[in-house]
Amino acid sequence: MTKITFHPLGNADCARIDLDNGRKLLIDYADTHCTGSGDKYIDLPTALRADLQQAKRKHYDVVAFSHLDLDHCQGAGEFFFFQHSNARQASDRIVMTQMWVPAAVITESRNDLCDDAKLVQAEARYRLREGRDILVFSQPDCLDEWLRNQDIDPSTRDHLIVTAGTLVPGFTLARDNVEFFVHSPFASHLNDRGSTVVRNDDAIAFQATFQHSGRVTRVMFTADIAYEVLGNIVQVTELKGNTDRLKWDVFKLPHHSSWKSIGPEKGKDKTQPTPEIERLYGTYGERFGMIVSTSDPIPTVDTDQPPHRQAAAYYREKARDLHGEYIVTMEHPSLSTPTPLVVEISGTGHVVLRGSLTQTPYDSTAPRAG
Repeated sequence: MTKITFHPLGNADCARIDLDNGRKLLIDYADTHCTGSGDKYIDLPTALRADLQQAKRKHYDVVAFSHLDLDHCQGAGEFFFFQHSNARQASDRIVMTQMWVPAAVITESRNDLCDDAKLVQAEARYRLREGRDILVFSQPDCLDEWLRNQDIDPSTRDHLIVTAGTLVPGFTLARDNVEFFVHSPFASHLNDRGSTVVRNDDAIAFQATFQHSGRVTRVMFTADIAYEVLGNIVQVTELKGNTDRLKWDVFKLPHHSSWKSIGPEKGKDKTQPTPEIERLYGTYGERFGMIVSTSDPIPTVDTDQPPHRQAAAYYREKARDLHGEYIVTMEHPSLSTPTPLVVEISGTGHVVLRGSLTQTPYDSTAPRAG
């Protein structure tokens, strides 16, 4: 069986995928916990190290950084082993066997990046220059230009590039019981903007398809993509006749239940979706579908930053329509004691592990593992 663990980090992301053949993937990394503050966010490095220790390993097969905003890379500089930096190669650091990054990570200006994002970018650039241990998602013109500026023929890096509408190499249903279909980023978006990066919209989004005992379970990961790009994904995928790639049993929501990932207006009580977004949730969501909001608790009043109560109202409605669940990571299993949301995927579908099988929280008052 496969397990996907969504960590309670507030408005931040880190999901761990444990495949039944032992391979491990980490989708984003944001250590938001502040020791001694009393916050309820998990102590992410302690939790991840404990899991790796149990598995008798010190590496992830894949670490994906969907984009370079702080809530997707905070603390990465202190946790991972960096090939490009001798100062960050201590024996207790966690190895990233392969990195996944969008092309924007390579091409973006460093001017307004946080320190952790600068380190992730430097590592991605180093690996791309070296020609190993990385996959770059999309190949806009500015990526080719960056390579030429490094005196590298772009064609010599084609094997490290994966584009929207294709499968990620290195994983197969036959060997790993999973395949990853790339939905974004679109190279055309960066080309149309003259290489100007919009991190949320130039982020990695993909559908993971798991197969166990003939049963297929599909999980969508959509980073922080806004409704316009999410709508583009629906339109293009439908146009190409790949509607199976829009189906989902578990949907990791974009942007922490923000109304901006649903439609152009927040709405009074519920955000109204565009037609494409409505099809994504209403048509392509499977019965008993689970919608996961990696976010702070849903407020009862209007707020500028997500999560937004109007967006939550829409997602709850879609979950009810599917006879499924809308789960907020900082409310699971309760507001007082949020713990990791562990979704088990097997030949019978997907199920949330609850009770004694659910991990305990790591906060300033809880005992630390490791």
